[in-house]
Amino acid sequence: MLSMLLALWSFRASLFGELVVSNEADYQRAFEAAQALVQDAEFDVQGINADGSICTPNGSKPDQCRPAGSATVWFPVEAKEFGSELVPALMAKADTQNCLKGICLKRTGSQDFWNDSTTLAAMLPVGARYGQFTGATVGSQNSKGGNPILKTTDDNQGGWYWIEVMQYDSQAGNSALITNGSTNIKLNPVANVVFRITAIAKGLKSGTQVVLQTTYVRQKLMD
Repeated sequence: MLSMLLALWSFRASLFGELVVSNEADYQRAFEAAQALVQDAEFDVQGINADGSICTPNGSKPDQCRPAGSATVWFPVEAKEFGSELVPALMAKADTQNCLKGICLKRTGSQDFWNDSTTLAAMLPVGARYGQFTGATVGSQNSKGGNPILKTTDDNQGGWYWIEVMQYDSQAGNSALITNGSTNIKLNPVANVVFRITAIAKGLKSGTQVVLQTTYVRQKLMD
């Protein structure tokens, strides 16, 4: 009886250990996928490929490179484009979340939309997938190598990113939003626009989800 109990305890301990390791591995896989999505979003904003080369439009992939003034939406490179072109385009084509193909206006409601299942479900269809606009690839779902989370584009599976385009005001420090005084880091953004990137990666196991959020600023070259 004692031997049987010891054997049973050993089995349960081993099973629990494997479960913990499996959960940790799935979380790490999702975390790495979210990191890759953030980097891909930055490449998307810059208009470059995953290898750092200038992104050139691909006829078979109309969304790739987001050509300015095209049927899709793009990132402003001049201040006038934000209010006169990008915002009207988003308002005309975007859904109720004010997002279209991964580009969004600044959220006005709850910022942690991933914690609300209804809002998250509405955000997923308007998110951008890894490589969708940069041409970055990780192979097919059945190929070996690469992060399997980034390979899938099935509904409610894989990873997504959203880029909020927010106008920057050098005097915003007066309203306690973004300071730009002599004692703070001075921004010199292209088109006076700041981008907030949110990346979400869902693990292969149910319940695993990683959210990363960062702010990205395209800096002008200083004279």
